[in-house]
Amino acid sequence: MLAVDPSSPFTGGAILGDRIRMQDHATDPGVYVRSLATRGHLGGLTLAVPEVVRVLDATGVPWVVVETVGVGQVEVEIARAADTTVVVVNPGWGDAVQAGKAGLMEIADVFVLNKADRAGADETERDLHGMLAAGARRDWTPPVVRTCATEGRGAADVWAAVAAHRAYLESTGALAARRAERLRAEVRAVARARAAAVVDERCAGPAFDELVARVARHELDPYAAAVALTT
Repeated sequence: MLAVDPSSPFTGGAILGDRIRMQDHATDPGVYVRSLATRGHLGGLTLAVPEVVRVLDATGVPWVVVETVGVGQVEVEIARAADTTVVVVNPGWGDAVQAGKAGLMEIADVFVLNKADRAGADETERDLHGMLAAGARRDWTPPVVRTCATEGRGAADVWAAVAAHRAYLESTGALAARRAERLRAEVRAVARARAAAVVDERCAGPAFDELVARVARHELDPYAAAVALTT
């Protein structure tokens, strides 16, 4: 279990609260829980997640569950990092308009309607099914699974839905295609991070200060200064 927690933009620290919540299961046989801080990385994950997943896979771990930070409509990096993406919603999370928004709702392979014992669960499930019916036609229709975590209800149904999606991916060849695209995305992400590190290194020191001074004197514009830094 990889639990990703946000880092403070001010101190850089992270509470790692998800690991604290899972203390009762951390010593279960065959269970390994590891917390990861985002360290400023956007998208709901951290840059180290793919590497950690690869290490766990190499040690023979059959299933890796990645729990992201609380994400919004555009923080959907998990869809490129996982074979199956589970989106958890609660009754009262929004209306039919919210359900129709792009981003988070479009990446789900399985919807989990948690706290299904609360009022509004029927309306939320209806909105989800309505969004799926109105969206683009897909070979796989994400199921909506009801759960109640406090009572331990629905966990087996969630696992059955994940297993069904895995069987679909394997039978259609989509699993291999997803993993190939994941590797391409990972290489691009690492390349961007290395390029950003080079830029940060060059944006320091006397030479950089002189470029900024020339921009201030209107001898260069910021774009010309950036070209000078990167060529």
